Amino acid sequence: MFSKIKSTGLYGIETFDVTVEADISSGLPRFDVVGLPDAAVKESRERVRASLKNCGFTYPVSRITVNIAPADVKKEGSFYDLPIFISLLRASTQLTANTDDYAFIGELSLDGEIRSVNGVLPMVIQAKESGVGAVFIPADNADEGSVVSGIDVLPAASVNEVVAHLTGEKLIEPAFREVDEDSVITEMLDFADVKGQSTAKRALEIAAAGGHNCIMIGPPGTGKSMMAKRLGSILPEMTFEEQIETTKIYSVAGELPKDARLIARRPFRSPHHTVSAQGLTGGGASPKPGEISLAHNGVLFMDEFPEFDRRAKESLRQPLEDGVVTITRVSGTITYPSDIMLIAAMNPCPCGYSGHPKIECTCSDAARKRYNDKLSGPILDRIDLHVAVGVVNYEMLRNDRKEESSAEVRKRVNRAREIQNERFKGTGIKCNAKMTPRLMRQHCTLTEDADVLLSASYDALGLSPRAHDKILKIARTIADLEGSEKIDASHVAEAIQYRNLDRQFRR
Repeated sequence: MFSKIKSTGLYGIETFDVTVEADISSGLPRFDVVGLPDAAVKESRERVRASLKNCGFTYPVSRITVNIAPADVKKEGSFYDLPIFISLLRASTQLTANTDDYAFIGELSLDGEIRSVNGVLPMVIQAKESGVGAVFIPADNADEGSVVSGIDVLPAASVNEVVAHLTGEKLIEPAFREVDEDSVITEMLDFADVKGQSTAKRALEIAAAGGHNCIMIGPPGTGKSMMAKRLGSILPEMTFEEQIETTKIYSVAGELPKDARLIARRPFRSPHHTVSAQGLTGGGASPKPGEISLAHNGVLFMDEFPEFDRRAKESLRQPLEDGVVTITRVSGTITYPSDIMLIAAMNPCPCGYSGHPKIECTCSDAARKRYNDKLSGPILDRIDLHVAVGVVNYEMLRNDRKEESSAEVRKRVNRAREIQNERFKGTGIKCNAKMTPRLMRQHCTLTEDADVLLSASYDALGLSPRAHDKILKIARTIADLEGSEKIDASHVAEAIQYRNLDRQFRR
């Protein structure tokens, strides 16, 4: 006997339709799984065999062939257990119910329990887009799958529950939970906690308003990490599409928080400086997203930036430029989205006290040069804002003056983003930092004074063409924060001050 069951496959975060075919024929007992299965898929034979017996079904003592089509794409993971199980029941006529409008996803235990798997959200979306009416998923993945509308998501704890639903004995109620925005907003750190540092906070406001990358340079204890951790409190709220994109990545990586339906707040990832290049970009034998992709639509904070391995720092080049991470392996090429804001922090020298008003720097000129040389020109070019963070004095620290709250800053950021959303409508561009050269020519109109100032600064500072474009984009964001249609000299002047560290770090 022969049967076909629908399922989905996963490669990176990309999904594809899968058909699990089972054939039971006469001959010596044998159980073969074909269709480029990996070790986990091959081992499903033993899990399915034990589940059949322990759940009261008959294991066919015949020649069994299971094909997971398409046969030219490698299949990875344990989520093919459930479709293989159902295909054998159908092929052995132990289940006669029509399964044409169903897809099946799930790993089996030896007693027929359906265990949770990674990547359920993108696979449910794929099933919906393929026109499937209902999909069975593990009960533990119910919250994750329930956000997809237009398809019945049926969470099952065991194979007996699946069979009972298919036969009409006991129907499973589809999982559906409307996302309540109020329930996902939790208390955030607030910029009102940061005393002083008006220049650095202004730079981070510009970064948030335009989606720009930023590096903060200053002595230890000046609040660099403190401010970076509060950046999320002034970023615009995620759209539903952005939440889905980010949640798909966390689902595939197996990092979706328990009982979470969606990643509703912009991610903040802060890897240690010992992280490898592969840890940042992702990869491995079975490729998984790295820290860069896990920060998609959010912030990647790299403290002690020069101390990161050089290969790790240089691996940021493509993601910062193109918004994607491409990993090439023998088995194929995987592309992970990585639309991130990079916020880096570093000391001005190895001891950290170069330029400190009270503490003398103990580093030699050669040591400072070696330290600064850890940052390459191409990486600095890709970081829009270079911010010097000064020391906070005692009077400022003890001042009772109320600092501006994140809520107030966020209002300005949201207004600037609304201007950009209207400006880039229909282009796929979300913010000024992502403007293409054509869009820059169209929207970065300079006044005569602004053009003269930028021309003089370009030669005097020895800027690269990329740094010139960064200044234009930053100036455009500053103008948006002020509600100005044109970029004037004051906007350019402020933007240029955030590039004046180029010369210092290239001497």
